[in-house]
Amino acid sequence: MNDNKKVVVTCAITGLLTDPKKFNVPVSPRQMADATQQAFDAGATIVHAHFRCQQEGLGAWPTWDVKEVGDILAAIKAQVPEIIINMSTGLMGPDISGPVSCLEAFEPDMAACNAGSLNYLKIREDGTWAWPPILFDNPVDKVKGFLDVMTAHNIIPEFECFDTGIVRSVGMFKANGMFKGDPHLSFVMGVDSGMPARPDLLPILKDELPENAHWQVIATGPGREKIWKLHEKCVELGGNVRTGLEDTFYLPNGDRATDNGQLVEALVKIVRSKGREVATPAEARAIMGIDKYGN
Repeated sequence: MNDNKKVVVTCAITGLLTDPKKFNVPVSPRQMADATQQAFDAGATIVHAHFRCQQEGLGAWPTWDVKEVGDILAAIKAQVPEIIINMSTGLMGPDISGPVSCLEAFEPDMAACNAGSLNYLKIREDGTWAWPPILFDNPVDKVKGFLDVMTAHNIIPEFECFDTGIVRSVGMFKANGMFKGDPHLSFVMGVDSGMPARPDLLPILKDELPENAHWQVIATGPGREKIWKLHEKCVELGGNVRTGLEDTFYLPNGDRATDNGQLVEALVKIVRSKGREVATPAEARAIMGIDKYGN
């Protein structure tokens, strides 16, 4: 396990479907670049980026249009050249041609790789489904399809794990030769049908990590106190950290965050209160095994 005293801070600046008319999430290339700048100035060295359709009125929907994605990435890189870009790849169904085309075209430093399937569920108080039950399907052949492309283009996978068995599966992927290098895992906690946002689960999850793994918590869902206590426990146990408007809208004191920078500032305070320090861009690249910057 890599328990580095320096903490790599990630900011997930926009998310997948959050309505920009209701919440202050960035959509346009300029907005995405400005949000990245805010996060970077506050201490984040990785930006996790989803991409939204740029067509008028369709900003709440994801896009894999190569031009739209390219315009967003170009704006981010021009404004914040030191930032590490972690590109989202998640989608339902077997057709991965959209995210693959973007991985091949832009070769980001890192990319998310959802490491297992999940029944994505939410229930109302009256027992009815909040939405029709959905299978977020990530079978091994789909995971391998992403990993083959990432390996070919020197992109580091960040394995998103929604349950304990998915955490354990990453070690199997490594043993099977599906990817190279140290594993990078995210414990996604707080999704109603996935792992709950409970700090007492973190020591168990850490014990299940594959050898030489880097890890972080993605704390989401309702319950402001649970989310920030998860971050505290994560830092105490040697993990890296992530926040952003994709994950939560609320600061530790209960106030609603108006931008990504405020959330990163709050997380950096937690890091330092636990006797650790935030990694610089160069340190983060070394920790995560990224060697393309400046090439």
